[in-house]
Amino acid sequence: MNVKKILVLVLVALGAFAIYRKIQADRAELDLWTEATAANES
Repeated sequence: MNVKKILVLVLVALGAFAIYRKIQADRAELDLWTEATAANES
């Protein structure tokens, strides 16, 4: 395996991980909003 291939794989993995983390953060924020609005309505 040459260096360029390894570099590309690392970049792809980092990109996928960053996107995954952002989705998780957005989902957690959404859950907080859902809880807050549900608490206010009841």
